[in-house]
Amino acid sequence: MPVNKGEQTVVLSLPNGSSTEIYYYGATVVSWRAPAAGVQAPVTERLFVSSKSALDGSKPIRGGIPIAFPIFGPPQREQDKAMSQHGIARSSVWKFDHTVMDNEAGVSVKFVLEPTPEITKVWPHAFKLGYVVTLSVHELSTNLHLENTSSEESFDFQALLHTYFLCDASNVTVTGVKGLTYLDKTNNYAETKQEGDEVSVRTYTDAVYRDAPGLYEVKYGDGGGIKINTHGFKDVVIWNPQADAGRAIGDMEEGGWDKYVCVEPGWAVDFNELPPGGKWNGLQTLSTL
Repeated sequence: MPVNKGEQTVVLSLPNGSSTEIYYYGATVVSWRAPAAGVQAPVTERLFVSSKSALDGSKPIRGGIPIAFPIFGPPQREQDKAMSQHGIARSSVWKFDHTVMDNEAGVSVKFVLEPTPEITKVWPHAFKLGYVVTLSVHELSTNLHLENTSSEESFDFQALLHTYFLCDASNVTVTGVKGLTYLDKTNNYAETKQEGDEVSVRTYTDAVYRDAPGLYEVKYGDGGGIKINTHGFKDVVIWNPQADAGRAIGDMEEGGWDKYVCVEPGWAVDFNELPPGGKWNGLQTLSTL
């Protein structure tokens, strides 16, 4: 199965037509095409990218699966103030490391990010961040592997996969968070309990669920959807800005908020401390339904 390395992106593809495309800039996945499971279904796009997004490396890509690391959101602590929103990973050029797997089961590649002079200016820690993207007929796995390469100093971090799922936002629901406490960012971070089985995004939604179970479903109103299975990410964010907040996003296309829901597994509330030589993995597998 082909691994096609271009100047800006790497494209993985399978004989059935399933494919994914990853930019070196940010290691951002911008496309995942796959059929629905269990039926003879056409291969369709599963991720949303704004038509107004920059794709030239001048700013982070608006859509797909951006990586937030080592902070989620705007910097809050004094030691993080030199970083931009969501940290360094989504605005750095990653290196293609190697093809991990290429057989009948699927195809997998690894990207790596390590300190550069530009990164060290804003986040002065010794680290190696690997990102393994694996494509099979009905699945896409995006797995972060972090190592503290210092023998003396620990550091703490947040990490999150900011996945934009292409859908009709007026007719989609997310399940898997019933009974959890979330921080409602649309209401001054008020702690709220999720009562219902399903979360819709028909109104402005920005909810950070604590201590989440790691298994969620995005359900399309007309049938089908995406199953999300995660490990190592203790929280999950459900986000859609709708029109009022969406129009304030400079690189969001008009009406873009009607075309996606973000379900974002991450370490998003607290910081995770990694000791010298320590390792951490954050794994996400997306499966069509």
